[in-house]
Amino acid sequence: MIRMPAALEAAGLSQVKMLLQVHDELVFETPEADAEAAMTVIRHIMETADEPAVKLSVPLVVDARAATNWDEAH
Repeated sequence: MIRMPAALEAAGLSQVKMLLQVHDELVFETPEADAEAAMTVIRHIMETADEPAVKLSVPLVVDARAATNWDEAH
């Protein structure tokens, strides 16, 4: 999560904001036009969260969805 703001900024997604963490979920707010690009960056950052400190033998798999509210995203 600590790498997320810089990664989003580098991808030109400065309007995307991480709002909160709920258990194993992260909730973001973004303009609708940026949702797909944001999910691509977010997935990449979270799936490589172990690197470079370690390389896990089991891949981290991230599921991302866009919706107008948290309930619809489930």
